[in-house]
Amino acid sequence: MNMMAPPMMDAERTMQFLFALRSKGVTDKRVLEAMEKIDRGLFVRGHFAGRAYEDLPLPIACGQTISQPGIVGLMTQALDVQPRDKVLEVGTGSGYQAAILSQLARRVYTIDRHRRLVHEAREVFEALDLTNVTTIVGDGSFGLPDQAPFDRIVVTAAAEDPPGPLLAQLRTGGIMVVPVGQSDTVQSLIKVTKTESGLEYEELAPVRFVPLVEGLGQD
Repeated sequence: MNMMAPPMMDAERTMQFLFALRSKGVTDKRVLEAMEKIDRGLFVRGHFAGRAYEDLPLPIACGQTISQPGIVGLMTQALDVQPRDKVLEVGTGSGYQAAILSQLARRVYTIDRHRRLVHEAREVFEALDLTNVTTIVGDGSFGLPDQAPFDRIVVTAAAEDPPGPLLAQLRTGGIMVVPVGQSDTVQSLIKVTKTESGLEYEELAPVRFVPLVEGLGQD
């Protein structure tokens, strides 16, 4: 296990961090506790490490970003993860979202097309002893059929529409949260609930995510 010592938020920084989350509409107690416990500073490397606790998206490797905490909180809150849930995350990125989900769910599967990102996220998960997270290199646009159905699915990259293969892997009664938009400037965060009679859609907030891309990355 990587024995990296995680940086800790001091009391004042923690209060500011939680206040910023609440001001963005993140009010669920379990979500706030999970985000207080998982130090975002572990997931921001290099030049931008000093800005880890600001409510900003920041660049990470492979041309990707770590989402701003306010959006991570809103997405997690919308998922309404329960303690026995099995969750799929498409787009591991830094690993920050999956680490938060690990505090709320029974099992988290997270998949990314970039091998480097999966490797770096796995190192942090091991340092934090997050034994209920499984990281996979693969094409997340097709989900993870071998582990389906999932109680919750979160997509951290924007698609033109909620991806059909992922909806097929969502159990009845399950929830998917996904950014949807045809460009990188006009996107909406959508909550999809799968019911016995079909799909229910709720628009949550305007967002801006990197696009959901098929195939594996070159790094």
